[in-house]
Amino acid sequence: MAVRVDVEFAAKDAIRAVKRGDLIIVVDVLRCSSSIINALANGVKAVIPTETLKEAYRLREQHPDFLLVGERKGRKLKGFDLGNSPLEFVREVVDGKTAIMTTTSGTAALVRCRRAEHVLVGAFLNAGAVAKKTAEIAQRNKADVSFVLAGEKGLLSLEDFLCAGAIASKFPTGRFSFSDEALAAVLGFERVKDALREYVSKSRHAKHLIELGFKRDVNFSCKLDHFGLVPVYRDGKVTLMR
Repeated sequence: MAVRVDVEFAAKDAIRAVKRGDLIIVVDVLRCSSSIINALANGVKAVIPTETLKEAYRLREQHPDFLLVGERKGRKLKGFDLGNSPLEFVREVVDGKTAIMTTTSGTAALVRCRRAEHVLVGAFLNAGAVAKKTAEIAQRNKADVSFVLAGEKGLLSLEDFLCAGAIASKFPTGRFSFSDEALAAVLGFERVKDALREYVSKSRHAKHLIELGFKRDVNFSCKLDHFGLVPVYRDGKVTLMR
């Protein structure tokens, strides 16, 4: 039987994927997923996502040696070590550290998937690696797959939708059955993949980040298959899948 692939368009809809018992791929291209991936690539031991600022500050009080990172409305918060720019997570700053992260949508999407058995973190940066690992796990466990897109203010984000398509387009042919939403994501990605940065830059959230001075973040986050690593969210933290 083919593996079914669905898409939930915003963090608030994660519960549907959890209830189905699906393997979940959380996607927040701009910028939570991309920041987590680059942080792990540069030596972070683990990222602990929190949905609220209160929880993030509480954890920092309990673990003063942990980095406190994230944003609200795109900007780094008072008392935080780093914001949510993937380019801030350089090895000399983060190597060997654990990071507490809270963002507007991405960490909320992750936390709301905490009861799922398998939760991976995807972005353009690791699309091929996530697709390969998803296929292995889904077929071994006879599990269906859901993309949970972080979205923005409960709405669909173009960049997350295209990223779901980028990952899904790499699933083995004939072994996966796409919902209309998943198929639309694949078709959308195939249409724009040769000018990905150009189209992502037209999205609502990308325009906001560019206005804030984060154009380099947008460009970096559009690098396709830049890393071959797969982050997994389990027991309240994101680590590299070995």
